[in-house]
Amino acid sequence: MKKVLITGSTGFAGSHLLRYLDTLGNYELFGTYLTEGSLNNVADFSQKINFEKIDLSLQDKVEEMIAKIKPDYIFHLAALASSSKSFDNPKQTLVSNIETELNILEGVRKANLFETRILIVSSAEIYGKVDKGNNPLNEEAPFNPTSSYAVSKIAQDFLGLQYFLTYNLKTIRVRPFNHIGPAQSQGFVVADFAKKIVQIEKGKIKPILKVGNLETSRDFTDVRDMVKAYVLLMEKGEPGGVYNIGSGISYKISEILEKLISLSKVKIKVKADKSLFRPVDNTELVCDFSKMKKITDWKPEILIEKTLKDTLDYFRNII
Repeated sequence: MKKVLITGSTGFAGSHLLRYLDTLGNYELFGTYLTEGSLNNVADFSQKINFEKIDLSLQDKVEEMIAKIKPDYIFHLAALASSSKSFDNPKQTLVSNIETELNILEGVRKANLFETRILIVSSAEIYGKVDKGNNPLNEEAPFNPTSSYAVSKIAQDFLGLQYFLTYNLKTIRVRPFNHIGPAQSQGFVVADFAKKIVQIEKGKIKPILKVGNLETSRDFTDVRDMVKAYVLLMEKGEPGGVYNIGSGISYKISEILEKLISLSKVKIKVKADKSLFRPVDNTELVCDFSKMKKITDWKPEILIEKTLKDTLDYFRNII
């Protein structure tokens, strides 16, 4: 039975990854978390997981944890994950995302765990402003970052590569495009829309939905499909390799909003709010996932309509 350590295990993708690995039944699961409140995401099956409350910026604590667990797999998901929030606090985003990964990699190196496979989660945001006609994006596409979040993800990506080249650590880098679904936190467009729609349904706020830029297009994948891709790449990906993960389909944000409103039980007025616009927005990002599909045979299975309905139902159950 393999030992699996997931950083950020009680977060959005982390909690879904824990659930998926638990269904496979052949892993001993360890997960890190930072705040007690985040345990609510896994309250129904937390007794099956070995949780470690830890601040991943504390190098000594991270090294001690890794040396104690000696994991076969590390899924490094912990990060400040909001591109929009990184405009308000760029330094925090850069320092936190780079420092925590560095501590994980150093912990593996110092414990001489050279057979441990480490999934490094970068982001499609590193591609940034894409020239018209260059979509869909493969792994060779140039980086044009438009936020400190994107820069931090380039650094995480390349740190993973550097530790492979320098120390032969078995790092596998992934660049996921937007993933959405139940339990996503605030600060992400679909979760924000869904929560406000449910608040309107329940009469908690007026039936006016304030929105930012609806003209950008994104490649959305259900988080439950995304974590399956993570596991497949952990098992089959080449150490030192890098893989884009996405659906290969882009939707305008306005289309996503229309789909969500069509699933609602009330009439809603949409109103643009300039304060919700970012300083700069990437026009369109579409994934070419042919590289990872070739070695894993993965493809998304959950339709966008189901993802959006499940997201609305998640908020309907907690609001």
